[in-house]
Amino acid sequence: MDNSSPKIYTEFLPISRADMEARGWEQLDFVVVGGDAYVDHPSFGTAIISRLLEAEGYKIGVLAQPRYTDCEDFKRFGKPKYGFFIGGGNVDSMVSHYSVAKIPRAEDEYSPGGKGGARPDRSATVYTRLAKQAYPDLPVILGGLEASLRRFAHYDYWLDTVLPSIAEDSGADIISFGMGEHQTVEIARRLAAGEPVETITDVDGTCYMTDFDHLPERYVECAGFKKVASDKTAYAKACRIQMDNQDVVSGQIIVQKQSEKYLVQNIPAKPLVRGELDKVYALPYTRRYHPIYESMGGVPAIREVQFSIIQNRGCFGGCNFCAIQLHQGRRVTSRSADSIVAEAERMTHEPDFKGYIHDVGGPTANFRFPSCREQMLRGMCTGGKHCLAPTTCSHMIVDHSDYLKILRRVRELPGVKKVFIRSGIRFDYLMADPDDTFFKELVEYHVSGQLKVAPEHCAPNTLAYMGKPPIETFNKFKDKFYELSKKAGKKQYLVPYLMSSHPGSTLKDAVYLAEYLYKNHMRPEQVQDFYPTPGTVSTCMFYTGLDPYTLKPVFVEKTPEGKALQRALLQYYEPRNAEKVVKALKMTHREDLIPLLVPAAGRRAMQRSARRAEAADVTIHNDGTYTVRPNQKGHNGKPAHGQSRGAAPAGRAPSPGARFAPHSAPVHKPKNDQQKENATWKTGKKKK
Repeated sequence: MDNSSPKIYTEFLPISRADMEARGWEQLDFVVVGGDAYVDHPSFGTAIISRLLEAEGYKIGVLAQPRYTDCEDFKRFGKPKYGFFIGGGNVDSMVSHYSVAKIPRAEDEYSPGGKGGARPDRSATVYTRLAKQAYPDLPVILGGLEASLRRFAHYDYWLDTVLPSIAEDSGADIISFGMGEHQTVEIARRLAAGEPVETITDVDGTCYMTDFDHLPERYVECAGFKKVASDKTAYAKACRIQMDNQDVVSGQIIVQKQSEKYLVQNIPAKPLVRGELDKVYALPYTRRYHPIYESMGGVPAIREVQFSIIQNRGCFGGCNFCAIQLHQGRRVTSRSADSIVAEAERMTHEPDFKGYIHDVGGPTANFRFPSCREQMLRGMCTGGKHCLAPTTCSHMIVDHSDYLKILRRVRELPGVKKVFIRSGIRFDYLMADPDDTFFKELVEYHVSGQLKVAPEHCAPNTLAYMGKPPIETFNKFKDKFYELSKKAGKKQYLVPYLMSSHPGSTLKDAVYLAEYLYKNHMRPEQVQDFYPTPGTVSTCMFYTGLDPYTLKPVFVEKTPEGKALQRALLQYYEPRNAEKVVKALKMTHREDLIPLLVPAAGRRAMQRSARRAEAADVTIHNDGTYTVRPNQKGHNGKPAHGQSRGAAPAGRAPSPGARFAPHSAPVHKPKNDQQKENATWKTGKKKK
């Protein structure tokens, strides 16, 4: 990246032909396409890439959430001089559109008014195809989260099948994986210099498609698309090869055959050094959504980040269910203290700033440095080894002093009332610090009543498959948190993130977790079923039923009923979950927990439901019709509370000896209480 001071603007980048003409531009150099509404804030990938290209001197237009029924929106600015940079959005479009139960979501925080439907399923692929349709001869560089996680042949949860690389499926010329700044600048410069996109095959942090004759001289190869689609052991082995080669120091070029051609992944791009990272976050973002969205209700996603500061990138935590290690990487880099404080100071002058900075964090808030010196020399450990699990590595650099100094400087700024930390705190890293100064100040100054932490589970087997530390580490953290809060005179609470049905989690493990929550007086409000998104080790386990590092079988709960039982156990205290909780406890022979885990209200609701489900009384009339009356009596012979005395529908009398289903006849809803008492139907009509 060029370290000279670039010419900058302070307004939004052009979103229309009229905006171009207002700047006196006849033609753009690049169009940056994004799956989110246009929010000019460094928490949004489109904003970073477009501002970075602008700083390099290119004329940039932003095409946010283009119409996807045809390619006309891709012609909005006219033909760009060099090509398109495309991203699917901050959130994977399929995750944005569907719950883990594959139920469509009505809301999209990254769209105007928070309404869904503004972008298509698999938006990165759709946008790339439309750009190619609009201008077949122009290069298309596809990047962002959605492309990064689909760069290899991958299991697709929504179709329940294995798909080839997004490079083949979309037709993109280059896939830029990871955070993308280095790749973007180099690719743009080479295209502007007149180099054909077909020859730009040596950029770190990119993938491309080629034939066998043009493969690089040295590489590691993993099983191809057809093989991994038919052989789960081959899929698991390929996953390990891919994960073991994502380090900038130790990683090698990876080759994987797709349908006909070969995907080549170059080694990852070097993370931005501190000065480069500072420069990216100092670009002239307006930090707001574009005014065109005002009448639509704005863009809800800005609320959490408008007064938040990103201080780092990457995470060496290495949780198996997290996509960060395949996207941002496991090497942590961070901004300078001066850069962070300068951003905070600018916030204090914004008209709607109320004195509260919501976050100074990142993927993991309390990481500031690489995990260890060995990582810098030899790269991250391979083979599924984790820096913090099952125990903290002896080579780990544990130091909160730099982060603490930054927080102190920010909270001392004029106009700043409070500085909160809402990004996840890695509690095992915190507990490994022999100096508890940071812990004390975290509790005293930086918790907004609740602190989010992610133990995820408590069963040893499940935690091991997650790549998380044993629950004893969390217990020590929890006890100390409440102890320090009490000393500080504050009533503060931990908000634990928990996950059900992760590979390796049996129903017994889920019961074990429910018992743990009960004993520790924890009632989680936010729980999540495991969501098998592309590009994670856990998704590999979900699909193959194998641990990719040992190739040993892993239990995977895939049935809707089993997943529902595990999820219900996380919120055992809810009366609506009583029936599922009781069923799970009986299935695991833990009936002793029913009085503890199932609230009285839940047990009463179950009893009422059971009485309603009892066989109904059938009265056969002289004319051959019959009346069905549900059993109205409770255990004491009186009508059960809340049940109607009304008759169920009548019909023809059942044949002698036939098993009669009480709800087999069509149900007609009586209009008033008198009708409820007297109604009898014959062949669907009220009897006169």
